[in-house]
Amino acid sequence: MEVILKQDVNKLGYKDEIVKVKDGYANNYLIPQGYAIMATESNKKILAENIKQRTFKEAKIRQEAEEFAARLATIEGLKIAAKASESGKIFGSVNTIQIADAIKAQFDIDVDRKKISIVGDAIKEIGTHKVVVSVYKEIKPEITFEVYAE
Repeated sequence: MEVILKQDVNKLGYKDEIVKVKDGYANNYLIPQGYAIMATESNKKILAENIKQRTFKEAKIRQEAEEFAARLATIEGLKIAAKASESGKIFGSVNTIQIADAIKAQFDIDVDRKKISIVGDAIKEIGTHKVVVSVYKEIKPEITFEVYAE
């Protein structure tokens, strides 16, 4: 019997994949648990249409993410002020909230702080540092900024 998986099933297949299984496995486990539906002609057509629409939406989202990443790549000269000692150590550390606020204030680009990840250890010294912004799947531009003493 052929079934269309509604979600990933371990050692069987992935979501929206058509797989062939034994009748009892499909009727007694996969379908009642909501893991699969029967692969009738109408269900196959619906699946094909859903995959087509998802591909279109994903292409659009990917294009928007690439445009946003290009805007982030233009960021140069980002500066963040921090209270520091004479030896160059910051009191506390620079976090992603401060970085997102600085990008918004200096370049008028909204970046979700949860998508910013600091390269290396926490930022506890004055100097040049890098962060990576996870825009979409493998689209992750890197931003270089300078931390200076107030």
